[in-house]
Amino acid sequence: MEFVLRLSLSSLTATRVGQIYEIVWRSILLGIGQAFGITVTSCCGTNYLSLGWYISVMSFFHFSEFVVTSIIRPQNLTSESFLLNHSKAYGIAALVSWAEYWTELWLFPGLKNSYWISGIGLFLCIGGEIVRKTAMLTAFHNFDHLIRTQREEHHQLVTVGIYSLCRHPSYVGWFYWSIGTQIILCNPLCSVAYLIASWKFFNERVFEEEVTLLHFFGKEYVAYQSKVPTGLPFIHGYNIN
Repeated sequence: MEFVLRLSLSSLTATRVGQIYEIVWRSILLGIGQAFGITVTSCCGTNYLSLGWYISVMSFFHFSEFVVTSIIRPQNLTSESFLLNHSKAYGIAALVSWAEYWTELWLFPGLKNSYWISGIGLFLCIGGEIVRKTAMLTAFHNFDHLIRTQREEHHQLVTVGIYSLCRHPSYVGWFYWSIGTQIILCNPLCSVAYLIASWKFFNERVFEEEVTLLHFFGKEYVAYQSKVPTGLPFIHGYNIN
């Protein structure tokens, strides 16, 4: 019995150490990315200004996801909270956007010097970041990166603050942030592709999530749906009628 107990404790310790290691190296990576983005913006001339903005925006978004999660749901905090490995599609989309950027920079360098376009993208990213993090902090422990299939004891329907303006502000923020990253890079192809892909993703996500929310909150959520839009263009969610 004592041997089994020691073995279990040893296994738990090893798991915990592994989790801490995963968190530390991701934090270091994002810190380096942020510093590199600022350096490129400040020291590499105007030709790479948009690239510096992009690297900084990406690094800040993923690190801030972890930080805010540590505040609102510390019990659920893992290396996954950075959302760096959100999905294969997310990773592939990033790689494609980088390929477009460097290809167009080589073939059409003037295309990447449209600073007013990059500025619009930066505005969308900053605005999207603020909206998403405001939504997370407003919902607090009611927020989760995953769609819940079972209602927790403390789970409440949040309808105040930014949730009085739209039903899914965290998705609204992420939607515009995603598109903004490609506008920063002046990537015409990926700007359109990200718009379409993000819309399809959040259309499905909102539909699935509202099925569970209607199950959790019933008439209370129906009344909320009737008064407040999703906040996402042409996305209406799940309607029991």
